[in-house]
Amino acid sequence: MILLGLAVGLVGLSGCESDRTKTPGVMPEGARSGNLQPQRRLTPEEIIIRAAAQPVAPAPGEGWQRLFDGHTLTGWKLPGFAGSGEVECRQGLLLCHMGDLFTGINWTNPVPTMNYEVTLDAMRVIGTDFFCGLTFPVRNSHCSLIVGGWGGSLVGISSIDDQDASENETTQFIGFENGRWYRIRLRVSETKIEAWIEQKKVVDVVTTGRKLSLRSGEIERSVPFGLATWVSTGAFREIKLRRVDGPADKGER
Repeated sequence: MILLGLAVGLVGLSGCESDRTKTPGVMPEGARSGNLQPQRRLTPEEIIIRAAAQPVAPAPGEGWQRLFDGHTLTGWKLPGFAGSGEVECRQGLLLCHMGDLFTGINWTNPVPTMNYEVTLDAMRVIGTDFFCGLTFPVRNSHCSLIVGGWGGSLVGISSIDDQDASENETTQFIGFENGRWYRIRLRVSETKIEAWIEQKKVVDVVTTGRKLSLRSGEIERSVPFGLATWVSTGAFREIKLRRVDGPADKGER
């Protein structure tokens, strides 16, 4: 009996040791890192709320004139695009909601035609095409800076020598994220059009002896100064303008 009890005790101890050293059980299927549920995509309304809450970086330099007060659409009007989406001011943002094609808004007060600079924050809320078509004057003509065109990534000036933003030397492609603010800056001087997105210079074109014009079509309704989107909802804020003396200095970014 003593030997039998000792054997039973050894078996029990062996079992306890096995419990302490055996590998953990398999994780539940849903808990595996490779099988986590994908993060829920934000709705357009949630993106707008988050966008409105994000801090604003001040525009460098002095002399800026605010074109959008963040509370009303005073000084702006609709250009009359066919099939346009709604345009509204909400939570400090100017929102151009997705329409059939173009949605936009025009500034109604006088703007310079030379030696000036524009800065603004722009965001594509939803959509896959340009979320900022900034139409602006150059002497007696007009051009558009296109940001996020041709499926979402094209940047360029329309038009130079009758070649639009996808065809001239300003053409380039940048990956833009929906729901993210981009600081855009445009400078028009006697000899150049320059533009930056964030801190990157994306346009630096000499305009002397060049034909500058708009791409033919409804974008012509954006003159003399307007913002437009194409099959996308765009948000804008901090739209400002100032006069400058010429092209940006070599050390200026």
